[in-house]
Amino acid sequence: MKHPVVELTSEGSWNFVEDKFTPYGKETLAKLVTFLQNEVYPSVRLAHAQIPNDPVERWNTVVPVIEELKVKARKLGLWNLFLSKAHYPEYGVPLSNIEYAVMAEVLGRGGHVASEAVNCSAPDTGNMEVLARYGSPDQQQKWLMPLLRGEIRSAFSMTERFVSSSDARNIKTSIRKEGDEIVINGHKWWISGAGDPRTRIHLVLGKSDPEHPNKYQQHSVVIVPTDTPGVRVIRPMRLFGYDDAPEGHCEVIYENVRVPLANLVLGWGKGFEIIQGRLGPGRIHHCMRSIGAASYALDLMIQRVTDPTRKTFGKFLYEHGTVVAEIAKSRAEIEAARLLVLSAALQASRSSCMDLVLNGDLL
Repeated sequence: MKHPVVELTSEGSWNFVEDKFTPYGKETLAKLVTFLQNEVYPSVRLAHAQIPNDPVERWNTVVPVIEELKVKARKLGLWNLFLSKAHYPEYGVPLSNIEYAVMAEVLGRGGHVASEAVNCSAPDTGNMEVLARYGSPDQQQKWLMPLLRGEIRSAFSMTERFVSSSDARNIKTSIRKEGDEIVINGHKWWISGAGDPRTRIHLVLGKSDPEHPNKYQQHSVVIVPTDTPGVRVIRPMRLFGYDDAPEGHCEVIYENVRVPLANLVLGWGKGFEIIQGRLGPGRIHHCMRSIGAASYALDLMIQRVTDPTRKTFGKFLYEHGTVVAEIAKSRAEIEAARLLVLSAALQASRSSCMDLVLNGDLL
């Protein structure tokens, strides 16, 4: 009997990874597929409809149907699936990187609704990994535990205006020690999650030692509670016309923001180590979600070209040569991307994601 995930991915890719799945992994994946089909798909349109058009209220909204899905997901044990017990024994679930990679593709078919419903949505996933791996016991108790329970949300503040932030060495935000406090000054944008009314912390990357001879030890990461004086969310930003409310991608200014020294993560000059450790697993998660979205888009295309109300010149759309050729090309490209990322996930399961990042294998 075929696993139900084959209907959503491909038989070839499942054959590639099936023997890497534990019985628990297969059972959890099957439950996730059922949850997507029976609960998430019927809720997606309602979730979008429950976000007000009002430019103020849409940023003060917690989408009711997603909160209902969270309750159902937790009862099914579909919660924090991204956090592997192998790497985070105190907080994780018994799933490997490759097991979660397949689940991430399934979640990608349900857009942001699916991922948030099972507490596996960015930027919270990466921030939880940072706090679980690098956070102090006090930081974990104060911020990680509420994130794991889905009680709060968070933002990761790295990208800046006026510099080429894809090279994080260019980051200009100032982080300096002053007495028993840390003072932050900087201008960020495209900060995912900064618009959400539930967001309680920003993890801010900035330059703490700009003169350090090693450029990879010039940066630090600091936890900044959103209600700290000097934190200003300037505006939500749009991508392809979408503002992605209520989470959003926002322009944020930190002006003489002061937090306790205890809010420094891991230590001074550890910023690059932290962001690479954060991005390692995230590269796999994001890629597989994108593949899931592409696969779902292909399904919608097939529905359209087989729709009898869409016939042209007496033919179904799929009976036109160029149309079916493009569908075949898309299917081949999606399968190639899927197998490539699953191969990377398999390598990550066999060694540390951090080691792979440092060796350049996940860059």
